[in-house]
Amino acid sequence: MRTTLLATLTLLALATSAAAQTPPPAKPLGTVPDAAQMPKVEFAFEERVTLSPAVVLGKTALGGRQYIPITGGTIAGPKFSGKVVPGGWDYQLQMASGCGTLSADYFIQSDDGVMIHVLNEAMNCRPTGPDAARSFTRLRLEAPEGKYGWMTSSVFVSTIELDSGPAGADGKPAPLSAIRIKIYQIK
Repeated sequence: MRTTLLATLTLLALATSAAAQTPPPAKPLGTVPDAAQMPKVEFAFEERVTLSPAVVLGKTALGGRQYIPITGGTIAGPKFSGKVVPGGWDYQLQMASGCGTLSADYFIQSDDGVMIHVLNEAMNCRPTGPDAARSFTRLRLEAPEGKYGWMTSSVFVSTIELDSGPAGADGKPAPLSAIRIKIYQIK
C-alpha cells in the first residue's frame, strides 16, 4: 500500500510538473509576434569606406559586371572603432530587371590592432522615394576569439549610402569616392 501511495504521489508530481511546463497553445500561423518577441536593432558602428573608380568588365550573360577596389577608410561607433584595410573589393552585378547584387569582401582593423574579416552581401532593386539613395545589406563578420568574438556569433544588417565629394566648379557632381555603411546588430 505504501509503495502504491508513493507511486501515485510521484505520478501526480510528474503530471503537475509537466502541466506547469506545457507551453501555451500556439497562435495561428502568421500571427504578428508580441513586441517582446520582436528582434531589436542596435547601432554598432559606422564605416566610411574609400573607393577607387569602378572597373567595368562589361555585359555578361547575367548582366553588367563591375568591381570597385576598396582603398581604406575609418570606423567609429559605440561598439567598435578602427580602420578599413586597403585591398578589398566590392563586386557588383546589374541585371536587366533593374535589380543588382553586391558582394564586398574586405578586412577591418580595430584601434587595438585586431583584424576582422567582413563579407557584405545584398540583392537590391532600385528603390524609389526617400530611400532611393540607400541600400540595405546583410553583413557577416569573422573575428578571432577574444575581445571581438561577439562579432562572429552576432547577426548584422547595414545600410549603404553614397558619399561623394562636393560638386565641382562646373556644378557637376564629384565622382563617387566613398560610401558610408551603418552597421546594426540584431538583438
